[in-house]
Amino acid sequence: MITRQRLAAGVCALLAALTAGIAFPAGAVADEPDGQAAPKVELVLDVSGSMRTRDIDGGSRMAAAKQAFNEVLDATPEEVQLGIRTLGADYRGNDRKTGCKDTAQLYPVGPLNRTEAKTAVATLAPTGWTPIGPALQKAAGDLKGGDGTRRIVLISDGEDTCQPLDPCEVAREIAAQGIGLTIDTLGLVPDAKTRDQLSCIADATGGTYTSVRHKEELSDRVGQLVDRAADPVVTPVAAEGAADCTKAPALKSGLYTDREEFGQQRWYRVDVNPGQELRAAVSVADDRTVRPDYGVLLRAVTVHGREIVRGEAAGTGRTDVASTGLRYPKAKSDDDNAPAETVCLQVTNSFAAADGVKTTPGLPLELTVDVVDAPGKASDVAAFGLGRGWWLLGVLVLVGFLAGLVWGWLSRWRVAIWRTN
Repeated sequence: MITRQRLAAGVCALLAALTAGIAFPAGAVADEPDGQAAPKVELVLDVSGSMRTRDIDGGSRMAAAKQAFNEVLDATPEEVQLGIRTLGADYRGNDRKTGCKDTAQLYPVGPLNRTEAKTAVATLAPTGWTPIGPALQKAAGDLKGGDGTRRIVLISDGEDTCQPLDPCEVAREIAAQGIGLTIDTLGLVPDAKTRDQLSCIADATGGTYTSVRHKEELSDRVGQLVDRAADPVVTPVAAEGAADCTKAPALKSGLYTDREEFGQQRWYRVDVNPGQELRAAVSVADDRTVRPDYGVLLRAVTVHGREIVRGEAAGTGRTDVASTGLRYPKAKSDDDNAPAETVCLQVTNSFAAADGVKTTPGLPLELTVDVVDAPGKASDVAAFGLGRGWWLLGVLVLVGFLAGLVWGWLSRWRVAIWRTN
């Protein structure tokens, strides 16, 4: 009996070890600081007169915003540098020119002192105009500098009252700077016009829009967006493509952002050594109203103009982005001093602007370039379709077999004990 129990314990220990080996690979180590710059977030709050309206859970919109801010400030991760900017908080008059300058930084972007930030928020009272465009311009300036993620969270209950400075155009100009700044918007009990404007602002920078009608929704959503800023992300690098390959910028592995006019071609260059594989992907977003039926084409071409490989995608107006990719493996060479091959990447789009829609700045383009060792051995990733998944599959088969043996032995042992008793 004791021998059987020891055998069962040994088999269970083996299973546990195998399971631990799958869950915690040998190369896994404890988390270490990655040295990335601190993420920055600025909360931009509409404090215009309409925020007095009492239609959020029996209280005013301003009261709901203050409660959300207090809860978010308590839960803000230590590594996030947070600031607060207001719009329409100070000027009570009727002069439009003065009212459209009414935006101020309530709390500077930096390490968070929760007591000071909460005290500053508590002093706010609904006052004046709604200069969303000017506030976004100032907020982008507040977040300049550093390489960390940057995010603006705009909370408003109405349309911008400072036209012709269109806040949607301001957002497009911010995105065109290629600084990796995202604007998320939240509409408090929005009407259709407010919803359209806030959605346009968010879409222009790759952000999100959320409609809010309850206090709890507002607190949860703002908290999620602040937490998201702390997530590690790759910040795109601005790259200006050329009209032909000879003048194109040379790119290395990384994530790049650019702007491409409607129907335009953009060229980039990548060097690929023998035994390496070029993997490239591109996405072109329609951040404004476009006509249906559009596409994007990505071509890898030699410096002499011969096409190597292409990727293409088409849309019919149901999506707001078109993406495609390609792979080009370069064979190994017997000559250790063989030169790298220059591959020209051509990005072309067939978007067309709807009537009356501005065509400048161009459409946001995101290009991913990755130059890796080309698969050449059976153990290489994707060599068999499953790649190293074959090893995992083998381990799982072994674990299942051993588990079946143990279960069968335990079942027979329990039946034997039952018969004896």
